[in-house]
Amino acid sequence: MSDTNLTYHDQVNVDNTLRLRELIPTLPSFCRDFFLGIKDTTATRTRVAYAYDLRIFFEFLHENNPVCRKMEITDFPLSLLEDLKAIDINEYMDYLSYYIKDGEVVTNDERGKQRKLASLRSMYNYFCQTERIEKNPAALVSMPKLHKKEIIRLDPGEVATLLDNVEDGENLTKKQLEFHKKTRVRDLALLTLLLGTGIRVSECVGLDLKNVDFRNNGILVKRKGGYEAVVYFGDEVEEALRDYLEERKHIIPAEGHENALFLSLQNKRISVRAVEKLVKKYAQTVTTLKKITPHKLRSTYGTNLYSETGDIYLVADVLGHKDVNTTKKHYAAQDENRRRMAANIVKLREA
Repeated sequence: MSDTNLTYHDQVNVDNTLRLRELIPTLPSFCRDFFLGIKDTTATRTRVAYAYDLRIFFEFLHENNPVCRKMEITDFPLSLLEDLKAIDINEYMDYLSYYIKDGEVVTNDERGKQRKLASLRSMYNYFCQTERIEKNPAALVSMPKLHKKEIIRLDPGEVATLLDNVEDGENLTKKQLEFHKKTRVRDLALLTLLLGTGIRVSECVGLDLKNVDFRNNGILVKRKGGYEAVVYFGDEVEEALRDYLEERKHIIPAEGHENALFLSLQNKRISVRAVEKLVKKYAQTVTTLKKITPHKLRSTYGTNLYSETGDIYLVADVLGHKDVNTTKKHYAAQDENRRRMAANIVKLREA
């Protein structure tokens, strides 16, 4: 369902709202109050993620708890939340490591477990704050410890090879080359934009034609959290965008997609999934052990910007991180390298 008068981001919110309305009736009735209570303080995407996570939790209780097994999930009473102990939630966290759902094996690493515990804590916190329950066993369960993940970024040579292959179709299959003839200019503009600005894929696919300003070489993006920001781009991005926009003039967009900057082969706004598949396709043409994803392109921009400027606050601002500590956490390894370099910069005695 779509409304041609809505912006891309408004339409995403409508779709999420409708999805949430489908999910809530599958949960205990008290969950409706929870989602209404957090409506003004959370994004629609967050609420949908909470709903999926909570459904897994209540399904676990229905399958494994003797009391819960006797009733339907939708009939679980609010008092159940207080009846549970920390050990019950710890058992749930262990269950998340490996379980079978609809014949499929499902696993969660520490990040997946952390998110699901955060969803549970959010629900418990809401009912405690509204004084509908007193006990909060979820608060007694420790968050899974995250292992540090090394930032994977492309080396300058890998970036050049990737863009060269996008431009000339090197190492693509015969079938891929057929599509490449139609999408080469668009693909080059899209990947150059991601690598040259560090914007998120969701921000990229949400761009409208009116969001590109060549007078100042900037694009207006909608960040996580809903605020807007101008991100500036350099000459290489400008050239790639201008080439694509020249081609874009001759494309008749599908109804409702007239404003979209990047169009699919169906002449509709390109989707996040399509961009992910596009990046994966071209990544396979580059000889590297690194798994190249759209987020790795963002990391590449971030690390290059930090290497060139040493300004973590600038990197945080350009990448759209609300909290500079998020940026520091991601680029701590580079800080370590900079400190090591400093050890030999200052000379105590002439050689």
